[in-house]
Amino acid sequence: MPWPNWSKLKQLASPVDLVVMGRLAVPFGVQGWLKVHTYTELADTLADYGEWKIAIQGSWRAYTVLDWKLHSTGLVALLDGVSDRDAALALRGSEIAIPRASLPVAPENEYYWSDLIGMTVLNEQDILLGEIAEILEAGAHDVLVVKGDRERLIPFVEQIVRHVDVSARRVTVDWQADY
Repeated sequence: MPWPNWSKLKQLASPVDLVVMGRLAVPFGVQGWLKVHTYTELADTLADYGEWKIAIQGSWRAYTVLDWKLHSTGLVALLDGVSDRDAALALRGSEIAIPRASLPVAPENEYYWSDLIGMTVLNEQDILLGEIAEILEAGAHDVLVVKGDRERLIPFVEQIVRHVDVSARRVTVDWQADY
């Protein structure tokens, strides 16, 4: 079995049918452009989607992406209805999501981070270690933050993560309960 690969998407407090892919940062200039902090592996992946759902005061509103460009190491975007710096500033910090159905189907043995969040983690002795609460990028490899009787940081590497069962929402790891 080849080692899994996945897009680095976050699943935050959003409806099940939406996947949070980034957040709006600060205004960029005076014509309504916004800097975008993406949670995707490549900054311009989010630009592939012409409509974003933006979280505003607890509800999601659709915005059409009029234009975008890569700037430095990030993305800047112009949204329909956001025509000046004040309008852009009002959206600062808002989460960006897209419908889950819009995502390409993950190839076999590849996973979206959002699909891993909330999965039950058991070791090879079937001892419950907890649930995946978060995934961290840690340089050489990613790390599962597993919360149960205590918090465990488990490297997401082939030698430790033995099996991911998406349908059963279960991850089996070679990790002792007392680690």
